[in-house]
Amino acid sequence: MTDISPTPAMPAANAARRSFNELPLSLGILATLQQLEYLTMTPIQAASLPIALAGHDLIAQAKTGSGKTAAFALALLTRLNPRRFAVQAMVLCPTRELADQVTQEIRRLARFADNIKIVTLCGGTTMRPQMSSLEHGAHIVVGTPGRIMDHLQRGSLKLDALNTLVLDEADRMLDMGFYDDIAFVSKQCPPDRQTLLFSATYPDGITRLARQFLRKPQEVKLLEQHEGSKIRQRFYEVNHEERLQAVGILLKHYRPVSTLAFCNTKQQCRDLLDVLKSQGFHALTLNGDLEQRERDQVLIQFANRSCSVLVATDLAARGLDISQLEAVINIDITPDPEIHIHRIGRTGRADEAGWALSLCSPTDMPRVAAIAQMMGSEPEWHDLGALKSSKDSPLVPPMATLQILGGRKEKIRPGDVLGALTGEAGFTREQVGKITVNDQSTYVAVVRSIAREAARKLSAGKVKGKTVKVRVLED
Repeated sequence: MTDISPTPAMPAANAARRSFNELPLSLGILATLQQLEYLTMTPIQAASLPIALAGHDLIAQAKTGSGKTAAFALALLTRLNPRRFAVQAMVLCPTRELADQVTQEIRRLARFADNIKIVTLCGGTTMRPQMSSLEHGAHIVVGTPGRIMDHLQRGSLKLDALNTLVLDEADRMLDMGFYDDIAFVSKQCPPDRQTLLFSATYPDGITRLARQFLRKPQEVKLLEQHEGSKIRQRFYEVNHEERLQAVGILLKHYRPVSTLAFCNTKQQCRDLLDVLKSQGFHALTLNGDLEQRERDQVLIQFANRSCSVLVATDLAARGLDISQLEAVINIDITPDPEIHIHRIGRTGRADEAGWALSLCSPTDMPRVAAIAQMMGSEPEWHDLGALKSSKDSPLVPPMATLQILGGRKEKIRPGDVLGALTGEAGFTREQVGKITVNDQSTYVAVVRSIAREAARKLSAGKVKGKTVKVRVLED
């Protein structure tokens, strides 16, 4: 059994002003941080990096978007020997989306060395190309527990040289039933490795993981602090059976461009989606029943502002980091106050303001009291009946998404798509939004009013010198 030594986190205000130059980082890494304009540490970086760089095992509680990826990436890159062509660091992630984000961030931070090879190993794609990449050698592996376990069992992944194991969003991996997979993978790692565990919440399974696989870990826990001026939180009391209809009332009054609506169950997600669509809202849902391709398309449409409302459970929404999110609506009050704080922290990011709107039945009052106690503020109650539906036009997302059949495998780049739309097709740059290129498909957001015409002109023309099939994705 291993004791977990708590390490009190420093006040966020002080942490935010600390420079990376205070840390024992190489000149190459410091120069890269300067190029990327990473000038000062986020609170989680300031609290966790000194511990990780000193070689200790670590348990850090940090939300998505807090800078945790750079915290563990800098630690594992510091221990890496680029001249040794063997897997020296591995990051386990709950989903392919998060694994891709982590891989991109590590690549950005690894610019100081020319030959650091990072391989992503996730399900949903064929094994053969991954096995081929591993045969040619890799320094860092990022992937999902199940697929990494497959490679270990096949013998295509060797961990003899591993010195750093990272468990990212460990609570979500536990929620998804990955405990046994994580245990299997951890047992294949050298016992003298360093283990860094990052988690947004702290369920019992984290303690169990730590006792089994970490050596005298130090603990950093930063409770999320939300600026009251940025996140405006309001509570509405409704009868349980009226809450799904109440969501439409909130949307018509506040008229947010993008809203994340949280439900406690998958069935409630499906029910709410049906209600919203019947009321004319452009809504989509994220749940565990979706195939990876469907999930990718939902996330792309929501992130590029082609969908007004995304309905999700906490589990399905973990790892989502949407930069512009005007509102979070809680259909249920979650029994865990930390999860409530994590939910509403998705809005009001950077310099944006956001609404956090919660529907509560009379039986939810003890949960609201627990949230108020943790946040140190009294809940602000409002009357749903006093809200006015806007007389403006229906709430319609500003963009629509075009899917182009063809992606990275056809060597399509975002610039090729932008060039096709602003060149022969005759649209302006301002009419084109976010462009996402996947292996086999490319998605481009365009102003909704031109979507049909843009799809027709792209299909009639060429992208990268080739004719492509294009369709408008319907929500």
